Amino acid sequence: MKECSLTIVLPAKNESGAIAGTVSAIAKEFPDAEILVINDGSTDTTATLAESSGAKVVSHPYSKGNGAAIKTGARAATGNVIVFMDADGQHDPVDIVRLLTKLEEGYDMVVGARQKGSQASVGRGLANGFYNRLASWMTGHRVEDLTSGFRAVRADKFREFLYLLPNGFSYPTTCTMAFFRAGYSVAYVPIHAAKRIGKSHIRLLRDGVRFLLIIFKIGTLFSPLKIFAPVALLMFLLASSWYGWTFYTLHKFTNMSALLYTGGVITFMMGLISEQITALMYRDK
Repeated sequence: MKECSLTIVLPAKNESGAIAGTVSAIAKEFPDAEILVINDGSTDTTATLAESSGAKVVSHPYSKGNGAAIKTGARAATGNVIVFMDADGQHDPVDIVRLLTKLEEGYDMVVGARQKGSQASVGRGLANGFYNRLASWMTGHRVEDLTSGFRAVRADKFREFLYLLPNGFSYPTTCTMAFFRAGYSVAYVPIHAAKRIGKSHIRLLRDGVRFLLIIFKIGTLFSPLKIFAPVALLMFLLASSWYGWTFYTLHKFTNMSALLYTGGVITFMMGLISEQITALMYRDK
């Protein structure tokens, strides 16, 4: 793979403590690559330091979110291959070579999978492990790191899904599921993520709620019926159990049983409709 076809995108918001070192390290490893720093409304010297270190800077007039910065970078990139990585010093530019080597084997996206000890906290590690298992069940493929922001993609395929990507921190989840749904090849390369430089922009309560919603988004993006069908079955079983109890004790069919049976049928039908809508979302353009 020629280096001139490579663009490295770093979304950055108030990363003045790490951005210069990160850009310099990338430039040392890939002197001919296009390095794009997407300045997401920083209020410090992030943009100035990035530009003086050799990166091309694209600035948002105000903070739009990590996912929005990724989309801006994907649109501005000129390379056939795009590498997305954090600007906070967590990702080692040396690992880019390993991602690109794997990509050359015929994959459409290669993700840097963080190994044990790379998570920012025990809680976040447990949450990511849960997301990985859920995504693996949904896709039928082993997902080693659903939320990793360090990945190499083929630019034309990644741009197909820009309209699906959220503006927040859940863009890695969405693009991974979109690639699997579209039948594109995804691979994982083990990496070690260092402790970030500076303060994290993730807030435990606010983003914790958002990540819980990701669970449902995973299902609706890939196979809605896998979410709706179990819920419909549970309602049907509850209705049958309640009907059996009331028939045995009161000798009658109650409104609660009717409500649960009706809800089960409606939920199942919603799943079928969602499947059709999802199929249209991923149709060939």
